[in-house]
Amino acid sequence: MRLPGSSVEPSGSAPYLNERSSMAEAPMPYGRHEIDDDDIAAAVAVLRSDWLTTGPMVERFEGAFAAYVGASHAVAVSNGTAALHLAMLAADIGPGDEVIVPALTFAASANCVRYAGGTVVFADVREDTLTVDPAHVASLVTPRTKAVVAVDYAGLACDLDELLTLCERHKLVLVEDACHAPGAEYRGRKVGSVAHLSAFSFHPVKHMTTGEGGMVTTNDAQLAARIRVLRNHGIESDHRQREQQGTWRYDMVVLGFNCRLSDLQCALGLSQLAKMPGWLLR
Repeated sequence: MRLPGSSVEPSGSAPYLNERSSMAEAPMPYGRHEIDDDDIAAAVAVLRSDWLTTGPMVERFEGAFAAYVGASHAVAVSNGTAALHLAMLAADIGPGDEVIVPALTFAASANCVRYAGGTVVFADVREDTLTVDPAHVASLVTPRTKAVVAVDYAGLACDLDELLTLCERHKLVLVEDACHAPGAEYRGRKVGSVAHLSAFSFHPVKHMTTGEGGMVTTNDAQLAARIRVLRNHGIESDHRQREQQGTWRYDMVVLGFNCRLSDLQCALGLSQLAKMPGWLLR
């Protein structure tokens, strides 16, 4: 079979199957997630427990993920986009604020700025790494700039030290979109432990999965606390905390969202996380 618009067959290529039969016999998979008996057992244990959501498994998964990336805090959320959205809100992005975002990325990296009412300013990427160019970012900073989103494109870490120095000089928040990069390292440190806020995704096409899910990591206790409130309708406590305190009372202290990750998903995530070293090596 000849290529469209060509009179030459691809060199060394096997004969092409009819398009219809090819799709039927060898469909392109949506993802290659791997679920084993340990993962299933972890999920079943939660199904038989007293907590399906806002329970102890959430805290366990958060603690394990924070330890894995070397961050002080981790907050589990419903997906990677929610992680970016809440990171913007934690950074106080709002109308009139500019956020610099790499032009080469998935839409969520920029949409999260718009969700918060901010203005997206696109920066170019480096030709050799496809990650955002710190020099171009520096040229785009204005008095209205409030944050920078840096995307670890295809799992390759950005120039985090250069970007962090730039952000600290101009008092900006560095938000790392690390959805492609759990387990990646940058100058001896794992991604998720360097930027002010880092967002991860546990979608089935990512390195590990919780079905759907995400995580925000940070070394700032105040930022972590704010994201915990924002993910739960703006309520200052969750069901488990109120049970421990023996009270039904709760207050909504800010306008928040329903971005929680269930115990069922966190159990799957905790089981998957244990397999990450082998998967990264493979």
